[in-house]
Amino acid sequence: MLWDTDELAATLCDLSVPHEDINDVVRMNRRVADDPELRAAAERRLAVLVEDIGEIRGGADLPDLDWPSGPMQRYFPLYVLLAALPAVRAHHRERGIPPEVTRRTLADTGRALAAHRRRYGTGGLMRPRWLTLHFRGELYQLGRLQFQRSRVGKWTGESAAATGLPLGPDAPGLALHIPDSLGPLTPQAVDRSLELARAFFARHYPDERYQVATCGSWLLDPQLKRYLPDRSNIVRFQERFRISHLPAEPEDDAPIRYVFGTPDGDPRRLPRRTVLERAVVDHVRDGGHWYVPDGWLRL
Repeated sequence: MLWDTDELAATLCDLSVPHEDINDVVRMNRRVADDPELRAAAERRLAVLVEDIGEIRGGADLPDLDWPSGPMQRYFPLYVLLAALPAVRAHHRERGIPPEVTRRTLADTGRALAAHRRRYGTGGLMRPRWLTLHFRGELYQLGRLQFQRSRVGKWTGESAAATGLPLGPDAPGLALHIPDSLGPLTPQAVDRSLELARAFFARHYPDERYQVATCGSWLLDPQLKRYLPDRSNIVRFQERFRISHLPAEPEDDAPIRYVFGTPDGDPRRLPRRTVLERAVVDHVRDGGHWYVPDGWLRL
């Protein structure tokens, strides 16, 4: 089910796993394979992960390992994902998905490991459930953006209907995600990603007709226009979307996590080096709050 040492190291490199994590993951791999308790726990989680692979389920839950806190507990979800590689690669081949798309999509694994070390100072996997979308064929990296095969919700359906685009309950919709480590969110990069998405899903999932892409992000908070230039990348990104829902509850940690890499930063101590950093920090310092609206655009 798992990998021999030589093959595992090469596979981790393919997944963009940081070099400082590779030796620990390879070293503990044999323990997972040889320990009956660990192996059984991995196999149970693997069965849940690959069940109905390719179906839209919104990912899969991978319960934490009931194990003393330490490297094994933190890295354990990675071994489950590694064991699922043959299944997700087979699904991609069946759908005719290019190997380069497979590689770039699954490379988010390495970013999740880097994010864990950046935040906690130790090796481990950040947000394992998020990565189950990649390993179930539900999410793909297409250029600058990621697109998740999903369903249209109530807010989007009602907002789309108001524009004359009726979408039935649970109509297919692409949830658009914005990685924080792939360069500027330029209009050209967004245009290219949307073009790639239109062609990709029409070719590889022709049985699912996607008419809209949805996005729930602090980047859609209209308050940002008070601080950013009219032609900034973020403002131009906002202008692509119709807002379908403005939440009542703030989420100040969302922009702080995205811009500064931590949700725990004290706004009084965070740097103010860029226009965006000053906007995020000054708004909160002045008693304001940030929100995560939901929006959609027609494909």
